[in-house]
Amino acid sequence: MRLIILFSILFSFSNLRCAQSEDNWKLIVLGIAQDAGYPQAGCKKSCCKAYWKGQNPKQHPTCLALLNNQSKEAWLFEATPDFKDQMRALDTLGYQLSGIFLTHAHIGHYSGLIHLGREVMGTKTIPVYAMPKMKSFLENNGPWSQLVSLNNIELKELKNEKSVRLNASTKVTPFLVPHRDEYSETVGFKIAGLNQTILFIPDINKWETWNKDLAEEIKKVDYAFLDASFFADGELPGRDMSKIPHPFTSETMELLQDLPIKEKSKVHFIHFNHTNPALFNSPERKQVLKKGFNIVKEGQMIDL
Repeated sequence: MRLIILFSILFSFSNLRCAQSEDNWKLIVLGIAQDAGYPQAGCKKSCCKAYWKGQNPKQHPTCLALLNNQSKEAWLFEATPDFKDQMRALDTLGYQLSGIFLTHAHIGHYSGLIHLGREVMGTKTIPVYAMPKMKSFLENNGPWSQLVSLNNIELKELKNEKSVRLNASTKVTPFLVPHRDEYSETVGFKIAGLNQTILFIPDINKWETWNKDLAEEIKKVDYAFLDASFFADGELPGRDMSKIPHPFTSETMELLQDLPIKEKSKVHFIHFNHTNPALFNSPERKQVLKKGFNIVKEGQMIDL
């Protein structure tokens, strides 16, 4: 049982070591679920009961890591509640945490920062990249402000559409997207390497509220990791889902249905709520794949 648990925590990453070269960048997926992961606390529905019965694997909150195979540095995209598991994956692969990029101030995207404090890792000036309101939120609210005052983290202010260069060939560009912005603005990221570019939008309101054309943005990149929190209306009985600020997976597929198959295949759905049936082996998941789209998997690696 202990071996099975350890294998799960490492996301089966160790078998990917041999595939890494000494002088390139890779992006690895460390989580694909919504903020609370899967299973979710307090859920008594069949979706989470299936996990406790051993029918479905655990899925961690959405997180990516950009890996430099020469320097062995790693940059996380999001600091999730499962930060320790995702850090363990980096440790197993032989990478050191060099920085964190945050999209916004919802719990699944920044609360893992607490592990950098003196009660746990006690890090020194780990760069944390955040937009102005997100930066101010961390500076002026405990316990996050203590990470700043004790120099556990060093906040780096991002600007809309302004790139952060990690070296001559690799850059990260934030861009504003509409979302529930109670405490901060929300961004997606464009992660560009020497050969490939990834669009990462884990949270957004309906696509029509964005000031960009999704289909055109997909054409500009090689991979598009897109918000798939809920599959369709009616998924949450008793709730008016028209008031939930996320595009349904079914809506995104309909919006992009006229794209050539080459462009559709760039779409990799991510950030699944525990209720989204496409997270599991289901007719809905098969529907996504049949239509030419993809679903992100934990442990998936992409050469940049």
